[in-house]
Amino acid sequence: MSSHIPPVEPVVHYVASCQLPTPWGVFAMHGFEEEGGREHVALTLGDIGDGEPVLARLHSECLTGDALFSLRCDCGFQLEAAMQAIAEEGRGALLYLRQEGRGIGLINKIRAYKLQDGGADTVEANEQLGFPADMRDFRIARHMLNHLGVSKVRVMTNNPRKLATLQNAGIDVVARVPLEVGRNPHNDRYLDTKAAKLGHMLFK
Repeated sequence: MSSHIPPVEPVVHYVASCQLPTPWGVFAMHGFEEEGGREHVALTLGDIGDGEPVLARLHSECLTGDALFSLRCDCGFQLEAAMQAIAEEGRGALLYLRQEGRGIGLINKIRAYKLQDGGADTVEANEQLGFPADMRDFRIARHMLNHLGVSKVRVMTNNPRKLATLQNAGIDVVARVPLEVGRNPHNDRYLDTKAAKLGHMLFK
């Protein structure tokens, strides 16, 4: 598994908050700006600063899956499932990180999809474009969680890198909550590749 983590941890500053009504409930939306210009948001529900473990999701931006209903990945399904789970619990945090295409950006993601149309898997496509398999930096989450007063989390994820990053950043990961939704004939190979080459904890 190839990845690229810059030696310097990104710094993220809190900007402002507002209400965000959704089909699952009224969340608070908190805006953060990363030095360098990228913008991230956190959606929270309930009292998450009381010291108790918080149901949380670190979700990397996926325009195609989150907004355009793509079946090539499971991202949109995971986003909706995470928001619904937080709403059902009445308490939680979803960090929406602007790291499209595992960090390569939207246009390069389209290029990668074209390579996948020609037979490459999701990892091979990124590498054929000259990128590591995964360029995301989940250390961004530390600043955001610290601002929100969250020190203990139950993380909705299948990705062991997210767990390790949070633990290394001093966030107490008390549990992993599997988030396996949205498998279909269009993303079956994609999910199998994530399990085989990126270590994602997935089952058929």
